[in-house]
Order: sequence, then C-alpha cells, then structure tokens
Amino acid sequence: MIQNLDAPAEWEMLDPRLLRAFIAIADAGSFTQAAERLNMTQSTISQQLARLEDAVGQSLVDRETRPIRPTTAGERLLGYARRILALQHEAETALGDPAGTTPVRIGVPEDIVNTTMAQVFGDFTRRHRAARLDVTAGLSRDLTRRYRAGEFDIVVVKEAAAEPDCRASFPEPMAWFESADSQSEWADPVPLVAFPPGGLYREAMFERIERGQRRWYIAFAGSSLRNVLVGVEAGLGLSLLPRSATIGHRVRPYAPLGAEPSMVVSLYAWEKTGAVAELADQMTAVLAVRQKASE
Repeated sequence: MIQNLDAPAEWEMLDPRLLRAFIAIADAGSFTQAAERLNMTQSTISQQLARLEDAVGQSLVDRETRPIRPTTAGERLLGYARRILALQHEAETALGDPAGTTPVRIGVPEDIVNTTMAQVFGDFTRRHRAARLDVTAGLSRDLTRRYRAGEFDIVVVKEAAAEPDCRASFPEPMAWFESADSQSEWADPVPLVAFPPGGLYREAMFERIERGQRRWYIAFAGSSLRNVLVGVEAGLGLSLLPRSATIGHRVRPYAPLGAEPSMVVSLYAWEKTGAVAELADQMTAVLAVRQKASE
C-alpha cells in the first residue's frame, strides 16, 4: 500500500508544537495574542492549529466567538495537551540533569558498611551529583575475583595478606566466640557456626581446630555475617570471627582455643587520581578509625 504523503500523519496529533499552539490560542482567546506569546506570525499559528484539527478530524476552536473559545472537542483535548507538554518538559529536564548518570562500582564485606561509611557515601554523592554508587556486599574471595575482572572500581576485602597493589590495609583481630549465655564446656565433636563454602573465615576455622586435634561438625551455616552472629548468640556453636564484628552482640571470646593471628582488611582502587580516588581515600579513613576502635 502506497502512503499518501500529503495526508496528515496520525502521530501529528501529538506533535508538541501543534499542541502548544492550540493551548496558546485557547488561553489567549485570540490568534494574534497567541502568536505574540509564541513569537511567531499569526498565519503560522493558524496553520499549526489547522494541521492539528486535520489530524484529530474535528474543529477545536470556535472562530466566530470573541474571545475565541474551544469547542467541545477542544475542551476535551485541552487537558490532555497540557499533560503531554508537562510530561515532555519533565522528560527533557530529567534527561538534561546529569545526576546519577556515572556509576561508581564498589564491593565490600557486609560488616564494612557501617553508619560512618554510609555518611561518606552520602557526602560524596552530594558533592558529585553525576555519581551513582553501586555497592555490592559479598564474600571477600568473590569480591577480589570480580575486582580483578574489572567489575568494581573500589573494593574492600578481608584476606590473609595484602597484595602489593593495595591502596591501604589494616589488621583485623580475630578470635573464637561463643554465646554469652553458654554455661558449660563444649562437647566432642565441637559444633561450629560457619559461613558458606568459599568464606575466608570458614577455611581458617577448620584449619585451626584441626591443628588443635579437635573433632568438629557444622551445626549451623549462615549466608551472611548477621546470620552467623545470630547462630552464635543462640548457642548453636563456636565460630571464628573478627572482633570488630561482634561489638553489640551477645557473644564472648572462647579462650580455650587460644589466640588467633590477625587477618587484614585491604582496600584496592584502580584510579589513582580524580573523584573515585578521592572516595577511596575517604573510605580508607573510615577503615583506619574502625581498626583503632577494635584494638
């Protein structure tokens, strides 16, 4: 079928220019005044209204009245026309605002994002409106793998020893913990509360307890640090945890298994200058305060 190029296209009914001309005429009650408001000639605004009327197939204003008033069909269209133009303006404003258009991808263990760190994130986004912080919480080994693959701009991980390219690292004191309500010595085999396979503390815990020639079994496995802490609080077993993560929880160190070597909390960032590097420096300052609080 051959399209008649002389016929008005159906989409023309929604052409913002035509709708704007119609609204101006309806509001001014005059072609002359409407043309002045839109800074165009009277013949141009008349042509635009005529094109809109052709598109809808109905007369939209009564040209015989003074002032000019919308017809019944015009009154019906007028509200829609105003809403269409308002939405167009809203869309143009949204697309013209750079806020939140530049992602900064951050990977962290879940216990790192405390109130102070969240304040750092909030301050950064207020000063850099184009930035959108995409924060992923997870297990350190997975976060490290994804950072090396380029999925994160900044990553904080817990590890046995920092890599040479780390931006900063801090000791993470570790200890065995049990419920604060425990009343007796743990039986043999020892029940353990553990992270899922791949968790850094999980393997260190197994290695340490086997070195002490103790038998053990997994009594409870939690998918997050919070779940593990809840399991220990409930008396389900022992767990090897960072001292800083246990503050405020009903757990206590379990001395019979002795002292544990510290791990480290390391921060890595690809960029050495610019806004992302600035954020990495601020996150490092929070980690330094966190480390002092755990001493």
